[in-house]
Amino acid sequence: MSIQAEIPPLKSLKYIPYLSENGGIDEDFSRRIGVYAIFNREKVLQFVGYSRDIYVSLKQHLVRQPQNCYWLKVQTITHPSRTVLEEMRQAWIAENGTIPPGNSTDEAKWTQAIDAKLAMTETEKAEYQQGTELEKIKLLKKIARRVEEEIQGQLKNRGVEMDIRFNPKLKEQGLLDLK
Repeated sequence: MSIQAEIPPLKSLKYIPYLSENGGIDEDFSRRIGVYAIFNREKVLQFVGYSRDIYVSLKQHLVRQPQNCYWLKVQTITHPSRTVLEEMRQAWIAENGTIPPGNSTDEAKWTQAIDAKLAMTETEKAEYQQGTELEKIKLLKKIARRVEEEIQGQLKNRGVEMDIRFNPKLKEQGLLDLK
């Protein structure tokens, strides 16, 4: 059973600024179920996703891809249905004509925790190889904190004013994700 007739075309929805004037994501998306499309500064589609809490998902995407989150189009639904959400997501991607980078080659950058280990210097890599288990954990936390500072700086430059807190347990693994 298809619900195609109920899917609003992506082009029919209005663009919403990703960040409000007070530097946050619209709280009206909190605990709302729906499909969302994220656009860069030039309004080129970057990612189409769906969520049971659009606000939380948008916050995660902003932290992971601050340079690509400038505009949104959102369609909420009242009853959670993975089938309805997936059909709408697929319809919007098809309507776009090309698969957005966040739904293809760059999907992990949009949907997975940030891997701070990728920012290791050659010296840190050597330290890591030689270190004890405890020394490795300390080094990964140090690298994760450094990457976190860079991300916080990028967000501040974007005008983000909301509280961004990373999960401290994941830093021990060299990963950054919101708490």
